[in-house]
Amino acid sequence: MNPIESLSEKEIGLGWHPKRVLLILLMVSSTMIFASLTSGFIVRRDEGNWREFDLPSILAFNTIVIALSSVALQWAYMSAKKDEIGRVKLGLALALGLGLVFLVGQWLCWGALVDGRTFFGGMDANVSGSFVYVLMGMHAFHLLAGLVFLAVVLRRTFNYQVHSRALLSIGNASILWHFLGALWLYLYLFLLLNH
Repeated sequence: MNPIESLSEKEIGLGWHPKRVLLILLMVSSTMIFASLTSGFIVRRDEGNWREFDLPSILAFNTIVIALSSVALQWAYMSAKKDEIGRVKLGLALALGLGLVFLVGQWLCWGALVDGRTFFGGMDANVSGSFVYVLMGMHAFHLLAGLVFLAVVLRRTFNYQVHSRALLSIGNASILWHFLGALWLYLYLFLLLNH
């Protein structure tokens, strides 16, 4: 048996590109991180000495923004399948822009928390505020990485490397971005129900 034939048979048998497998493993590890953080939140809250505070209203706006960015990216992906490159560029640029708006919204949210005397760490801070900052900060870090990925895919699109026969990069970007949107929705609902 030819070694090259056996390699291609293994890849066909797997059914996924190695970059897709890596992306899924990264998403699973991120899910585990956020599951442990939210579990720690619940356990620590039940121990007492927990300061209750209102969440800034901008979080609802941010939730809408990230949902719209996910819609824009899905539109870009569907356009790539039809070789509508202009729409791919527009959809990616919209998703990227809305992602940046989301990050600015998170920054404003942190400012609103500080104005409400909810701090991260230090002697005057209650651990409840620290948990909120860590959850939102970890998500913002993941989203920043996603924005870099979107920018790379947008650059590839301008170089005509994204089209109906080259969907891996935009497909992976879509999967990651939808994951980050779903993760934010989970965190937002979790904080609403448990703050």
